[in-house]
Amino acid sequence: MAGSTPIAKRDVHLKRTFQAFANRGYVCLWLANFLLYTSRWMQMTLLAWLILDLTDSPFLVALVGFFSSVPMFLLGLVGGVLADRVHRQRLLSLTQGTNVTSSCMLTLLLSTGAFQVWHAYMAILITGACWALDTPSRRAVIYDLLGLEGVTNAVALDSVGMNASRMCGPALAGVLITLTGVTGGYVVITCFCSIAWVLLWSLRIPHSGPRPERHQQSVWRNLLEGFRFVRGNQTIKATLYITVVMNVLLFPYVQMVPIIARDILHVDAALMGVLQAAEGLGALAGAVLIAAAVRLNYHGRVFVGGSLLALVGLLVFSMSRWYILSLPVLLLLGLGTAGFGAMQSTIILLAAREEMRGRALGMLSLAIGTGPFGSLFMGATASALHPVFVIRMNALLGIVSLAFIMVLMPAFTERTQPVRVSPMLRQARG
Repeated sequence: MAGSTPIAKRDVHLKRTFQAFANRGYVCLWLANFLLYTSRWMQMTLLAWLILDLTDSPFLVALVGFFSSVPMFLLGLVGGVLADRVHRQRLLSLTQGTNVTSSCMLTLLLSTGAFQVWHAYMAILITGACWALDTPSRRAVIYDLLGLEGVTNAVALDSVGMNASRMCGPALAGVLITLTGVTGGYVVITCFCSIAWVLLWSLRIPHSGPRPERHQQSVWRNLLEGFRFVRGNQTIKATLYITVVMNVLLFPYVQMVPIIARDILHVDAALMGVLQAAEGLGALAGAVLIAAAVRLNYHGRVFVGGSLLALVGLLVFSMSRWYILSLPVLLLLGLGTAGFGAMQSTIILLAAREEMRGRALGMLSLAIGTGPFGSLFMGATASALHPVFVIRMNALLGIVSLAFIMVLMPAFTERTQPVRVSPMLRQARG
C-alpha cells in the first residue's frame, strides 16, 4: 500500500497539469490552434527556403517575416474590438475559411508552375491578416471556456501546442522540401488548415457574443477606451513594452536561419528544419513545466526571466560556427521563449477587466505586430553587412532594453493581482 502513494501523487499531478483538457470545447480549440500553429511555421519555412533558392537575397527572405506579421500591426487593434463586439466563433470560422482558400490557391499555383515570388508574399499576407483579426478572439475564448481559475493552465497548455508546432512545423517542412518539394508541403498545410476550420466551426462557446451596450458605441470610441485603459495599467504596459522588444529584436532571427544554415553551418534543408525545430523543442519543454506548476503567482518574473534567457541564447547562437553547438543553443533559446510566450497572454487576461479584455488583447496584437519592422531592419542590414553581425547586435540591444524596462517598472515582477469577475456580472453571463 505504501508504494501506491507516489503513484497516486503522480496521477494527481498529471491531472493537474492537463486539467484544461477536461473541457471538451477547449480540446477542440487546442487541436485547431495546434494545426494552425504548425501550418504557420511550415509556411514560414517553406516560403523562406523557396525564395532563398529563387533569389539568393537575404532581404527578400526577410520580407516573408514582414508580410507575415505586418497585418498584426495594422489590424491587431481591430481584432481586439471585434473580440468584444461580435460572436467569436463566427469570426474564427470566417477567418479560417479565408485562410483555407488562400492555401488552396497557392498550392494550385505551385503545382501548375505559375508561381511567382510575389504570390508568396500575397499568400502569407492573407494568412497574417486572418491571424491578426482572430488572435484576440482565440485568446479570449480560452477565458470564456475555462474562467479565471483555469486560464493559467489553459494558456500554458495552448503554449505547449504552439511550441510543439515550432518543433514539428519547421522539421516537417524541411523533410517535405527534401522528399516532395515545396508543393507537397503546401498540400499538407492546406489539409491542416481545413481540419482546423472544421474544429473551430464545431466549437460552442458559452456567451461569446457581444453585449448590447457595445453596439451603441462606435469602433473608434471602443479603440480609444482600450488605449486609455492600457495607459493606466502598469502591468499591461510593461507586458506590451517587453513584447515589442522581443518581436523587434529577437524573433526576426528566424528568417535568417536558412541563410545561416546554408552559408555558415553548411547544412541542407532537412538539417535546417531540425535546427529550427530545436527551438521548438526547448519551448515545448518550458511550456510543459509552466503548465505543471501547482500555483504560479509571479507571472511577471517568469515573463522577464524567459525573455532574458532567450536573448542570451540568441547572443550565443550568433557566435556559433558549428551545427552541433547551435542545436543546444537554440534549445536553450526556446526554453526562454516558453516563459515569454505563455505569460504574455496570461498576464493580459488576468490584469484586464472583463469588458476590456478583447481590446487589451488587441493592444497585445499591436505590440506583436511591430515584429515586421524588425524583420525589415534585419533583412536590410543583413544584406548590407552580415546576418551574424545583425543577430548579435539585436541580442545585445534586447538585453539592454529589457534591463531599462525593469528599472522603470520594477513592480512588474511582484505578485500578480488578477482582476476577478464580479458576482453580478458572472450571473449575467450565466
